[in-house]
Amino acid sequence: MNILLFSASELGPNQILSINDTHRQQHLSKVLKPQLGDSLRVGEINGATGIGKVLQHDANSTQIHIQLTQPGPTQLPLQLLLAIPRPKMLRRILQTCATLGVMEVKLINSAKVEKSYWQTPLLQPEQVHTNLLLGMEQGGLTHLPKVTMAKLFKPFVEDKLGHWSANTRCLVAHPRDAKASPPPNLTPTTLAMGPEGGFTDYEVDKLQQQGFTSVSLGARILRVETAIPIAISQLMRL
Repeated sequence: MNILLFSASELGPNQILSINDTHRQQHLSKVLKPQLGDSLRVGEINGATGIGKVLQHDANSTQIHIQLTQPGPTQLPLQLLLAIPRPKMLRRILQTCATLGVMEVKLINSAKVEKSYWQTPLLQPEQVHTNLLLGMEQGGLTHLPKVTMAKLFKPFVEDKLGHWSANTRCLVAHPRDAKASPPPNLTPTTLAMGPEGGFTDYEVDKLQQQGFTSVSLGARILRVETAIPIAISQLMRL
């Protein structure tokens, strides 16, 4: 935990934050082990960052005086259109996207995706929220990525993708007829990434009809959880 996150509704009178939930309290007790008067890096979810001074701490609860002093780090101008990954990868991918500051992740169906992937408990809102917070804590970020779903590929791509990706640079990570990745910059971007084995030719054609350009991430065949941070580092100026 490189930053202690809290919601605005948790702040009490005089900017006092009381912590007693299991995740944050265990991290404080077992990892940070703060002493009275210690200062911790803190951030309000979707808000500013600052310093928290420890007023009270024991195994059950912690009280911290919050002083927010500067805006939270900005998110990358990046939307990720991602074929829903295997459940055991989804948790890590959500955390990685939050750590790197992705603005939005839209999970989409693909011919190579098993229908059972959509039934995973990890897609429950509270599970998604928890994993995003874990990634934000690691990266020291405060702005919560948006996670949405499009369970039908063709209707979304044909009817809604153009609006969703409007005014962005539209790219699909796919080796067929691919160009080299453009130099890293902060151009608003929509990046489509397929499942293990990639999008089908039909799906790539549909994306290209919506203005997406195929780009290569290099000669190596990568797992999705590896390809995502590589793609982001190649396209965005982190």
